[in-house]
Amino acid sequence: MDCLAARIGHSNRTLSGIVMNTTDAPLRSVLYAPGSNPRALEKARSLPIDALILDLEDAVAPDSKAQARDEVVRALAAGGFGDRIRVVRVNGLDTPWGEDDLVAVAQAGADVVLLPKVEQPQTVHAALAALDGAGAAPDLPLWIMAETPRGILDIDRIAGAHPRLQGIVMGTSDLARELRVRHSPRRTGFITSLGLCVLAARAHGLAILDGVHLDLQDESGFEAACEQGREMGFDGKTLIHPRQVEAANRVFGVSEQAVQQAQRIIQAWREAEAAGSGVCVVDGRLVENLHVEEARHLLAVYEVIRGRG
Repeated sequence: MDCLAARIGHSNRTLSGIVMNTTDAPLRSVLYAPGSNPRALEKARSLPIDALILDLEDAVAPDSKAQARDEVVRALAAGGFGDRIRVVRVNGLDTPWGEDDLVAVAQAGADVVLLPKVEQPQTVHAALAALDGAGAAPDLPLWIMAETPRGILDIDRIAGAHPRLQGIVMGTSDLARELRVRHSPRRTGFITSLGLCVLAARAHGLAILDGVHLDLQDESGFEAACEQGREMGFDGKTLIHPRQVEAANRVFGVSEQAVQQAQRIIQAWREAEAAGSGVCVVDGRLVENLHVEEARHLLAVYEVIRGRG
C-alpha cells in the first residue's frame, strides 16, 4: 500500500506503539481537482497535500461527465500519488451520472468515495450497495458532503449510518446558497451548521473537513478561516488552489512547540505513574490521563507528517 495515511478506512496502523485509526490520518490540506483536467491531476502528484479530491461533481460540466470519469480512472490506475489520500467525489445517486460513477470507481484504486449533498442515512446505504455490487473492497470507506439544510439537520443520524462512513466534508458554497447567507469574514451564517457537524463527527468518531475559501486573493482571510476552523475542531481545510496549501498545512499542522509540550506531558506522566500518582503538573497546569492521550495522539500525527518530508 503506497498511501501512508492508510487507505484510511482499510485498516488501523501502528506507529511508535500507538494505534492509529481513521481520525488520526493527517488531513490538513485537501485539494479539489476537476476530474476532467488531466493537468490538474498531474500537478497534484507533486503538491504537499494530505489528500486529493478527484472531482466528478461540481467541477465538471454535464457534457464532460463521462470524459472526467474516464480521466479519473486512468489517473488512479497510473498512480504516483504517494502518501496523498485519493478521494473521488462522485455525482449524486439522484443524477444521471451517480450510479455509473460508483461502478467505475469501485475497483479503480480510490482510497475514499465522497458522496455529495447527502440528506438522509439511506443515501449512505444505497451508495455502499452500489459499490459492493460493483466489486468494491468490503472496507472501502465513504465520506459525505454536508451542504444542505436538511442534511445538516439530520447530520447525527447520517454520521452514524454505517461503520464505513468515516468523514464529513463541509460544502459551504452550496450551503451559503441554500441558507441565503453571505461569505463574511467571521462566517457568521455558517457557525451553527459547522458546529453541528463537528459535534456529529466527534460523537461518531469521524474525520471532518472545513469548507473552501473562494477568494484566492484574500490570503489573510483564508488564514483567518483556517484558524477559526482549527479552533472549532476541524481536522483540516478543503482547498481550491495550490496557493492555499502552505497556510492550511501550517495552521492545521503540529508545531515544534506543541511537540515539545506533548513530550514533557508524557515524560511527566511516566514519572508520576512510577511514583504511584494519577496526576502531575506540567508548565503549571494539571495533567490527567486524558491530556496524556491527547499528547500521544498529537505525537502520532506529527510522526506521520514528518515521515512525509
